[in-house]
Amino acid sequence: MKNKSKAVFLVLFIIWLLQPVFVSAQGTQADYERASNLQKKTQFLALNVVDRAGWIENTSRFWYRKTVKGGYEFIVVDAQTLVKRPAFDHQKLASSLSAASGDNYSPLNLPFIVLNFASNEQAIEFEVGQDRWRCDLADYSCKKIGPVFRRPPGSPFAPRPVPPQTPRVSPDGRWEAFIKNFNVWLRSRENQKEFALSYDGSEGNYYALYTLRWAPDSKKLVAYRLKPGYKRIIQYVESSPTDQLQPKYHQLEYNKPGDVLDLQQPVLFNLETKKQVNIDNTLFPNPFSLSPLVWWQDSRGFTFEYNQRGHQVYRIIEVEATAGTPRAIISEEPDTFFSYRYNKYRYDVDDGNEIIWLSERDGWGHLYLYDGKSGEVKNQITRGNWVVRGVDKVDEKARQIWFRASGLYPGQDPYLIHYCRINFDGTGLTPLTKSDGNHSVIFSTDMKYYFDTWSRIDLPPVSELRLTENQELLQEVERANIQSLLEAGWRAPEVFVAKGRDGKTDIWGVIFRPTNFRPSRKYPVIEYIYAGPHDSFVPKSFSAYYPMQSLAELGFIVVQIDGMGTNNRSKKFHDVCWKNLGDAGFPDRILWHRAVAAKYRYYDLSRVGIYGGSAGGQNSTGALLFHPEFYKVAVSFAGCHDNRMDKIWWNEQWMGWPVGPEYAASSNVDNAYRLQGKLLLVVGELDTNVDPASTMQVVNALIKANKDFDLLIMPGLDHGAGRRENAEYGDRKRNDFFVRHLLGVEPPDWNNTAVVK
Repeated sequence: MKNKSKAVFLVLFIIWLLQPVFVSAQGTQADYERASNLQKKTQFLALNVVDRAGWIENTSRFWYRKTVKGGYEFIVVDAQTLVKRPAFDHQKLASSLSAASGDNYSPLNLPFIVLNFASNEQAIEFEVGQDRWRCDLADYSCKKIGPVFRRPPGSPFAPRPVPPQTPRVSPDGRWEAFIKNFNVWLRSRENQKEFALSYDGSEGNYYALYTLRWAPDSKKLVAYRLKPGYKRIIQYVESSPTDQLQPKYHQLEYNKPGDVLDLQQPVLFNLETKKQVNIDNTLFPNPFSLSPLVWWQDSRGFTFEYNQRGHQVYRIIEVEATAGTPRAIISEEPDTFFSYRYNKYRYDVDDGNEIIWLSERDGWGHLYLYDGKSGEVKNQITRGNWVVRGVDKVDEKARQIWFRASGLYPGQDPYLIHYCRINFDGTGLTPLTKSDGNHSVIFSTDMKYYFDTWSRIDLPPVSELRLTENQELLQEVERANIQSLLEAGWRAPEVFVAKGRDGKTDIWGVIFRPTNFRPSRKYPVIEYIYAGPHDSFVPKSFSAYYPMQSLAELGFIVVQIDGMGTNNRSKKFHDVCWKNLGDAGFPDRILWHRAVAAKYRYYDLSRVGIYGGSAGGQNSTGALLFHPEFYKVAVSFAGCHDNRMDKIWWNEQWMGWPVGPEYAASSNVDNAYRLQGKLLLVVGELDTNVDPASTMQVVNALIKANKDFDLLIMPGLDHGAGRRENAEYGDRKRNDFFVRHLLGVEPPDWNNTAVVK
């Protein structure tokens, strides 16, 4: 009997050791159904979550929209009296709008998310579809007041609009400037006499009317003379148009890295002397772009911003208006790149006598105050191991700057956004938000009050009204209630931090587990990747639903990570991407995964998948090419697989110019022969963001290398193919691919109508 007990104990012990293997099936029809219904199930379970807000102009009142059981409600708060009330009678508005529009709206699901108060708050205006509406709050009569003022989407293949060719009238009204025979001409508005100001314009080097700018004193004007570069054209076949049987053919003008660009040269004209002044281009010899020309208000000169090809020199150029002498007021010349689209800010104080400028010259993104006359730095305004994320207001009179920052508080997630105020001279740094969360603030018109909604991905939102002067809490306006969400099985994603490749830098990510998670199981891991260097991408604010959660429901742990080379940290952190987009932060990502696996036994590093679109499409395929020892399965949507094939501005920004061997080193085409693991490529045949040929060249290289892979071409779809466009089908194909190759389970038979949802 004793030996029998020992045997039973041994069997039970072995079963316990092997219990991750002996589990119920994953990737079942029930899992698919739970995943597809998750968003609908959780939609209104988190209550009192503020998602939109706005101040009523020039008042102490603001409105906001929050979640309530079954929908949304609009509320108005008076910051002076702290009285909260419904913004309007939701039932009356729904009834009136339904009658006026012919559609059926319920009080808690009105067809707009943003509103404006009008007529001293006696009416509200909002947009529904393509129409603007106005509802009188006295009798709740609603009527259309016109179309929505937004540019129609149009076709991406439509010819580029021709800039207006109407003459440019001088500020004093005496003259009209226009283009004739590719040159600049003037016409007197008094007697219609006209004469030429330039004679060097030609068809291949012409003056562009849309660039012409008058000096405020009407005595001078300036324009760009433009020498056209190479016009690259991408050809498209629309295989399955909706309005005819036969295919359609399209083309798109699209510059790529290395292409010869338009060359602009500023030229100054003096009306009194009728002389042309050519500007010496020593300070701007090789432009990627020159910004629009802007005159100082006192007409002493004009400025433009010079972005040198390769993005390693960026200057504010001022040209003196008499002799046409140029000088660089500010010159950024980093060893790697100047992030001109995403890490730049300029504000001219007192007509350029001072300039507020954002620079990463000390290793972090900070504000500097320049003397506009001398071009010298008067002082650094902000400083520290944190970054300025944006400027909300410059108060010239008070000499204060209101801005957003991240990394301000040691110990907090360095990506969380906080709001601050500081004096021009760098004194008086005043954080307006301190709570450990990601903040979104709107200020009253007079900046006296601010409404702050903050949360974290693992902390429900709180909305507070505060007094700006001393940050006094006037009212906790809303605090989210997620009890019903928790009762439905929701659990917050986990924020996880591990050291990067240098052993010092924190790498931040999040972990999503299925709602039926069992620690006794072994779970395959799927990483959602987008390593574009222009931003950071791991979510930081609370949401009751993330698409990654639906994927997790099929039996996976799904994660997202911001590795080195992405933005919003130090310049050194960002510089990892320089001429090295193939890196994609993988050394940091893999270490992060290993740190999670060291903590959690159920995190299965033998089955790791990865997916992403656009830059993430390049990254996810690159995972199998460059790190096959770690990543086993990838799904790549609309990937820019070779940076020589993609749009010029994005790729030269990070990969540099001229095109060098680093482009080939990062190329999924040139490295396709390395493929190991399972790969699904998805592309829309009408992708106007990334040339579809980028994916097809990977296909060609894989075929030549005799590699197995899967390919899904989506007819008629653009860059969002399988993600935003026809996302249900694209998500299902992605999910099936991971279920088949990571879980080892055959997905449901979708061609059997009995199981098609």
